[in-house]
Amino acid sequence: MDGTAVIFTNGMLDQSNAKTAHGLIRGSSRYRITSVLDHKHSGKDAGLLVDGNNHDIPVYASIGEMVENESSIPDYLIIGIATKGGYLPEEMKVVIKQAMERGISIVNGLHEYMHDDPELLKLSQDYGVSLIDIRKPRPKSELNFWSGEILTVTCPKIAVMGTDCALGKRTAARFLTEAAQAAGLKAEMIYTGQTGWLQGGNYGFIFDSTYNDFVSGELEHAIVTCFKETKPDIIFVEGQASLQNPSGPCGSEFLVSGAMDGVVLLHSPTRIYYGDIEAFGKIKPIQEDLDLIRLYGSKTIALGLHTQGLAYEQAKEYQRQYEKDYELPVLLPLEEGVASLIPIIQQLS
Repeated sequence: MDGTAVIFTNGMLDQSNAKTAHGLIRGSSRYRITSVLDHKHSGKDAGLLVDGNNHDIPVYASIGEMVENESSIPDYLIIGIATKGGYLPEEMKVVIKQAMERGISIVNGLHEYMHDDPELLKLSQDYGVSLIDIRKPRPKSELNFWSGEILTVTCPKIAVMGTDCALGKRTAARFLTEAAQAAGLKAEMIYTGQTGWLQGGNYGFIFDSTYNDFVSGELEHAIVTCFKETKPDIIFVEGQASLQNPSGPCGSEFLVSGAMDGVVLLHSPTRIYYGDIEAFGKIKPIQEDLDLIRLYGSKTIALGLHTQGLAYEQAKEYQRQYEKDYELPVLLPLEEGVASLIPIIQQLS
């Protein structure tokens, strides 16, 4: 574990923009999360806002309030939200400066790099803290082209994908990995986003900060390396974006370049437009994604429902209907977990 950390969500803790924070609140083996900074939700437990469970992670309104109430100052402040365009707003810089003044290093997953900000860079040097820009691309000399070595991986590879963005792909992949391990399988997960790295993932890459020419190769390299080093029974791969969202139709790369054997496909029954943006167009019927997955050479083994805004009984009704319509197991990952899929996973491995 790298150390203790406070997550900074800037009033967005209850929004999908804070999915990095949500993942870290649910669990991380890289950082021990001690608290959250969010002026709109102070006084609450962060877990109650994320999944209805008390995680003993208090929410404070400011750095000062955190220092007054915590027995020790955390090692790191993690920016736990995605801002529009990936920029670092000025009001957030104020809090970051306050953290650095107290000797707290900053972990930044935004597309705007703190090392490019002369003021923040100088302050980090003055206070002896680190600025960690986890989305900063690695040098091209360290990246890999696709080689075909993926075809030597003999264990099943299951991609967790979605009919749209922000449906819980990483969380479902993590749940599946943990459930498979609990059932006695040697299971590994490939992370493809910043939160997976922050949670302590050992194998993967950050998809949206990788030069496009190397995406397929980095995906292959992560899977092959994991297979060679751990000899797993099964590998779960965190998908990104979707197959048909026009702002991020990258799912085909995961299926083809990663030579996926199976897919768990996540869907929101109530979301109408891709990304909740009308201009992006209406989300296509699930069957179209199922057909595309088949045409790309893979097989959907289950659906999973993103149930935000639904009461439990409403989610159960969608579950029953989709199981009837598509003749597939339908998971409710947050409400019921994913253990019901493990017998099918065991047959694959």
